[in-house]
Amino acid sequence: MSRSDAVPASRGKETACCRGCKFRRVGYSARVDKQFAVAGHWSKEFDERAIQDWAEALRARLGLPVSLGLVFVSPRLFRHAPALLEILRVHARIPLLVGCSSQGLIAGGEGIEENAGFALGLYSLPGAKLDAFHFTQSQVEEAGGPDYWRAQTRIRPEQTNGWLAFLDPYRLDSEAWLRSWNEAYATLPVLGGLASADQPEPQCQVYLNGDVHEEGGVALSVGGEIGLAGVTSQGCTPIGETWTLTRVEQNIIHEIANRPAYEVLAETFSGLTPEEQRQARGNLFIGLVVNEYLEEFHRGDFLIRNLLGADPRSGSIAIGALARAGQTVQFQRRSAAAATEDMKALLTGVAERLRGHLIYGGCLCCCNGRGRGLFEEPNHDASLVQRHLGPLGLTGFFCNGEIGPVGEKNFLHGYTASLAVFFRKVP
Repeated sequence: MSRSDAVPASRGKETACCRGCKFRRVGYSARVDKQFAVAGHWSKEFDERAIQDWAEALRARLGLPVSLGLVFVSPRLFRHAPALLEILRVHARIPLLVGCSSQGLIAGGEGIEENAGFALGLYSLPGAKLDAFHFTQSQVEEAGGPDYWRAQTRIRPEQTNGWLAFLDPYRLDSEAWLRSWNEAYATLPVLGGLASADQPEPQCQVYLNGDVHEEGGVALSVGGEIGLAGVTSQGCTPIGETWTLTRVEQNIIHEIANRPAYEVLAETFSGLTPEEQRQARGNLFIGLVVNEYLEEFHRGDFLIRNLLGADPRSGSIAIGALARAGQTVQFQRRSAAAATEDMKALLTGVAERLRGHLIYGGCLCCCNGRGRGLFEEPNHDASLVQRHLGPLGLTGFFCNGEIGPVGEKNFLHGYTASLAVFFRKVP
């Protein structure tokens, strides 16, 4: 366990948040002070003296005491990771450093998918109470009931405003961990992602201060006067109407609104325009409402899961989740345009939600299936964050899976952009 109690400090000179962060605000309603976070990208090979100078320069741009560092490192620097962490901690004067490995990095308004190196974000979070904790698969297997993780972290739900988490997907049962974590810290957001590495070598790293762990995960509690707001953009747009499931067996949906499920799916597809049908082929999903007590259901209220198969003879469809009778669903279409539309809408919503609050910076975790491969252009998600909430210090990485809330429960996702925003709780 590592702790950092950040205290208010006098304001330093205003500085640029990161190379490339020259964005005009779009639909902006919250307050941003870009000097509270900076982010940088190192693309060269390991060079101790050069990285020392680089870290000192990045720290000088911040102009305020560092509360937190987030670091993401590409596999080509794995053998240098222990020395790299120590250099960054000492020369950027970082009291608490967490992160993980990734093939692709995010810094400022850039998504770096080639020649990645490492990315470092420095955050000054006045009044924050920060605690970080490394955990293992053996602890996940041992966990029983909500009190287990509270005892391990020594953090009660009322002592934190949310969590950032970075996990090794190869040596940790991420689903089991998140289920037990949700029990311990119900309704609190958990955001982050699963580390990635060069394929086919299944080796990842997670970082806590100067320690390099090749298994497990790291969870960072954000408490005190700093809130944690989340955006979970699942890259889909709803199609057709909302429906109620009427006959279900585990992940097999037999009937929707007392009709064969396949019939409802086919009808929904037929209602699309020819161009939408072309885009939807191979890209149809289902959204399951998480909170049935809402009066209306909108974008962000649905947990998106795969359509695994459909049988016109039996009328049933199979999905990548356990469903239940009475649950509300809506079919979804995923495409680059749909992902852009979804991200813009959710960023507009979080900006409105944070109206009047000071935004300190953010951490963006994007699926490695997004980026150029999906959008056919660089920097898509990072630049959208900057245009709607920036300019702000932003760092992050491309993931093997993303963590983020839908409603008041946290889930693992795919093809998703998970954004954590640090903000001042009191306007």
